Amino acid sequence: MKVLVIEDNQDIAASIRDYLETLHYAVDVARDGMTGLNLAISYAYSVIILDLGLPDIDGIDICHRLRHDAHQPVPVLMLTARDSLESKLEGFESGADDYLVKPFSLKELAARIKVLSERIGRRPEPRLQIADLTLDVTTHEVCRAGKRMDLSPSLFRILMYLMRNPHRVIAKEELEHAVWQNHPPGSDALRTHLFNLRQLVDRPFDQPLLHTVRGFGVMISDRNAED
Repeated sequence: MKVLVIEDNQDIAASIRDYLETLHYAVDVARDGMTGLNLAISYAYSVIILDLGLPDIDGIDICHRLRHDAHQPVPVLMLTARDSLESKLEGFESGADDYLVKPFSLKELAARIKVLSERIGRRPEPRLQIADLTLDVTTHEVCRAGKRMDLSPSLFRILMYLMRNPHRVIAKEELEHAVWQNHPPGSDALRTHLFNLRQLVDRPFDQPLLHTVRGFGVMISDRNAED
């Protein structure tokens, strides 16, 4: 099971990571909201543990973006010191599945994670689609017009991020961070990867889906765009 912890308190994040790793969970940790949001959109997690009081984007906003912008079904457990009924209701309204108030028991946290991970197992696996292009997040199968494509891991992550943000121009820096975090393989790596992705996704077909918006970034859309 893979868990994402979005928590700016280093001690709490380390305690959660260490405890879950003893249970043989794979754990990623993000200590700010934007990094956490990019990880959540770019990778498949069984559960996300989300702090509300983050330094840049708060947990309510992150959860709202996951549900309403990226259409992510991954279970979200909000972890916070805010214990008022109003705060809990706000969390649930943003799309959270569970709510645990600090201080908390790591054993209880693990039990709640187990329940949430089993819940997603009963949901349909996420399948993204733009026009005749489909991407299965779980099987990593990508097809266009019924033709299957073999994508490298980096190309798959780029395409998945774009398809989770359709019809929105993505800046180069945002896309690089989503795919490689703070360590892109080279200054022209994204340009090269986008060229290769176009050869697979667009070149054999009549309608282009990948569009460069000069001076702003790249987007995936089946609508007309400046290219």
